[in-house]
Amino acid sequence: MTLSRRGFLASAALSLRAQSTPLKIVVAGGHPGDPECGCAGTIARWTGLGHQVTLLYLNRGEGFCGAASLSRCASIRTAEAEKACAILKARSVFADQIDGRAIVDQAHYHSFARILSAESPDAVFTQWPVDSHPDHRAVSSLSVEAWLQSGRKFAFYYYEVAGDTSMFRPTEYVDISGVESRRRAACYAHVSQQPDKWYPQQVEVTLSRGRESGFPQAEGFLRHSESKRALLP
Repeated sequence: MTLSRRGFLASAALSLRAQSTPLKIVVAGGHPGDPECGCAGTIARWTGLGHQVTLLYLNRGEGFCGAASLSRCASIRTAEAEKACAILKARSVFADQIDGRAIVDQAHYHSFARILSAESPDAVFTQWPVDSHPDHRAVSSLSVEAWLQSGRKFAFYYYEVAGDTSMFRPTEYVDISGVESRRRAACYAHVSQQPDKWYPQQVEVTLSRGRESGFPQAEGFLRHSESKRALLP
């Protein structure tokens, strides 16, 4: 007997609720706001089930914060990220890179891998490597290298962000229609990033993913072909 896609997802959700030990999930992004843009609904679903989610930002968004001085951007965007995490009941962790100056080399591979290892994740979600922003491409490369260094210990998935991600074809979906208000609030916590300009695009993406998966709204993910499967909420 085979399960439909929705039936499979419902079965997985039941298994996730039955977990006696909370899962540890890390969602990595190039800047404050990227994990929220691509995954806030799924993060809200996870934390609502009692699982532990950490948002790992490659930098503190030093490169842009609206009309404010660039010297203030790191503190402004760090505060916005922490507010978004509070809305999602998640933790924030920041790597040591600079917005717009991402470095991908041996030293930074090891540094990022140490940060991820310290979180002991059951699953890591990161940005898709075919992306218009170099910081997004950098965090994707750093994340996959950390996964390889771990011996593929944790599940490894990619997510998308509207306006930047190209050639993304998700294979797994999460129904986020019941947490849209929290998703929106987390994204709008990033006031300096003018969410009115990009949040509607992300809604169009989740409506489209919903049509693909049979939900009113959904976030889509692509599992690395050599990764174990994570239990999605």
